[in-house]
Amino acid sequence: MSTLSNTARNAIAAYGGADTWHNHKRVRAIVSADGLAFTLKRRPGFRRAIAECDIHRPYCKLTPIGRRSEIAGVLIGQDVQLQDATGAVVEQRKSARTFFPFGRRTLWWDDMDMAWFACYAFWNYFTLPYLLMNPDVIWTEVTAGHLKAEFPPHIPTHSAIQHFYFDTTSGLLLRHDYTAAVIAPVAHAANVVVRHSQHNGLFVPSERKVTPIGFGNKPLSGPVLIHLHIHEFALEA
Repeated sequence: MSTLSNTARNAIAAYGGADTWHNHKRVRAIVSADGLAFTLKRRPGFRRAIAECDIHRPYCKLTPIGRRSEIAGVLIGQDVQLQDATGAVVEQRKSARTFFPFGRRTLWWDDMDMAWFACYAFWNYFTLPYLLMNPDVIWTEVTAGHLKAEFPPHIPTHSAIQHFYFDTTSGLLLRHDYTAAVIAPVAHAANVVVRHSQHNGLFVPSERKVTPIGFGNKPLSGPVLIHLHIHEFALEA
């Protein structure tokens, strides 16, 4: 693993420390989300959905993924599945990223489209402290508190280049910029942390708003593309 920058070390410490994230295997969270991005793709929002993410590999299960309460969306690496309440695979799609963003996906998404987008996004967001230690991601400290991330193709994420802004005193995340390429090639967005809360002894970015980026690299006040709430959050051994 490359040497961590001061900003990365401060952020890891702020979110529980390296040992905590190395010694746990998964995250379990209860989340709600809505916003214009859901409306544009003709999708229902999430209402206290259960997200279960592996910390050390790209895996996330989100229940429910759509209107059927018994159907979960599952991300496994580059692939997605729909599973029923018993865990049986109902449908699966290999190399899910290759289906975006054109064709009918410019107008509407099915459950597996949503599973790809939501599950990789939640996996990135919820495992961020460990992501800072991932040797496959190239992290560059642009200025104090500002990290540039270069993601390899095998990690499911929004875009190859992303920017993370942390408070230089607390180490907590303030803002995360990316291009949500599966929505549109020009979907440049700022994911702003509205507030942090403590859950089971950990600080968690418990409310986020995603809006377009305007002139001067400033987040616009609207439209709100995604409004995310984390109601519960815990690490599991």
